[in-house]
Amino acid sequence: MTTTKGFFQEVYELVKQVPEGRVVTYGQIAAALGDARRARTVGWAMRACPDDVPWHRVVNARGGLSTGSPSGTFNLQRALLEDEGVQFDSNGRINLSIYGWYELQRTASAPKLDDLGACDNPAKKV
Repeated sequence: MTTTKGFFQEVYELVKQVPEGRVVTYGQIAAALGDARRARTVGWAMRACPDDVPWHRVVNARGGLSTGSPSGTFNLQRALLEDEGVQFDSNGRINLSIYGWYELQRTASAPKLDDLGACDNPAKKV
């Protein structure tokens, strides 16, 4: 059985592939790991990511930021993306047809989400 920690590491490896000035969605990452319905689990991983992961390049399916209300983290994510040349529309969304990146490559060792035995509650340990 793969641990949640192992799954999170696989998420981070995928996010590290995203080039500057491009974004991916939580669902894209989940799909690359075997189950697009587990986008929320990817979100849990992103909340715990190490400093070397470009967390700001992960957005929701509508091209919006999901770091909460306009707070320090929200503003930081937007600023980091704008510094990379990513533009937002008047609704605060990113045009995924322009800035989306669709070349995630799952590593051979990446676990399938179904192999995790993971729960839907991030507070529980596997």
